[in-house]
Amino acid sequence: MSGEDYLQGQVILIDKPLNWTSFQVVNKLRWIIKQQFNLKKIKVGHAGTLDPLATGLLILCTGKFTKKIDTFQAQQKEYTGRIVLGATTPSYDLESAIDAHYPTDHITLDLIENTLKKFRGEIDQKPPKFSALKKNGKRLYDMARAGEEIEIPSRKVTIHEFEITEFTSMNLDFRVVCSKGTYIRSLAHDFGKALHSGGHLSMLRRTKIGTYSVENAQQIEEFIASLGSSKPNF
Repeated sequence: MSGEDYLQGQVILIDKPLNWTSFQVVNKLRWIIKQQFNLKKIKVGHAGTLDPLATGLLILCTGKFTKKIDTFQAQQKEYTGRIVLGATTPSYDLESAIDAHYPTDHITLDLIENTLKKFRGEIDQKPPKFSALKKNGKRLYDMARAGEEIEIPSRKVTIHEFEITEFTSMNLDFRVVCSKGTYIRSLAHDFGKALHSGGHLSMLRRTKIGTYSVENAQQIEEFIASLGSSKPNF
């Protein structure tokens, strides 16, 4: 692979590590490609943000292929993860501390399965207040952290598949296949609310985007090694 190949366009599948932002992955790979092939500049973008606390498939496009990003973003996505019942957090995940506890004695597998039915198909969903969406030119998470009151309109998303793969000690392991624009953190929050127990996301991994699978993705270190670079200095 040459620098010209990356300028003409490549699709790179990365297994995003925990605690990295999607933007950090893009910056790292852009810098590595520029250094390796002595390029003054090259376009690199990702096709769908993953939160820092999420891992899994991140599709990156280089050069002229950055024009294809919208096509990738429009495809359905598959995730696996864990919902913890009985407590909520303002961010709907572990980014913020628990703000309320709720009873869980009433929760049974039958109740969970019956509640799942309400979350399949087209549903109304509000994005989390702690998200990168903008309102009046400001990021929602900046407004939330500043303590501003935010009214977020709901929007339609489609949940193609939603199943519980394991249920132990109020931890619900799940798999979900959903449309573009779905927030899994909101799904976890809303599902806990529907169970009258509260809930938040404690783990998330994106496993597929369209026909692309995380099984075919590289770790960042593996990609760097494939370019013939020396060991990265993180």
